[in-house]
Amino acid sequence: MKSEDTAFVGGPLDGRVLPVLLGPTGNPPKTYRVPVPDPRGGPPTVLVYRRAPLAPTGRLPLHRGWRYEYVPPGGDDEDSGSPGRRWPWSRPGRPPRG
Repeated sequence: MKSEDTAFVGGPLDGRVLPVLLGPTGNPPKTYRVPVPDPRGGPPTVLVYRRAPLAPTGRLPLHRGWRYEYVPPGGDDEDSGSPGRRWPWSRPGRPPRG
């Protein structure tokens, strides 16, 4: 499998560059979860990072690659099914009665 060196921004992995496995489309996963073991033997803490494009290059709006940005605990996570997600076939929200 192919991998790509990807930078991590924010959180405990700030400034590190780690190899991340690429999917069948050649892109890294949208979210990257890093389990950190608890030194006291409790359940591991999971750090969540979200994929973001690097800054565009020159005049063309093409990005050079990807980086991962830290999502703090309790922050908006792509896989959480947050209520802010809207689907094109959804009806618009209606105000409650009464």
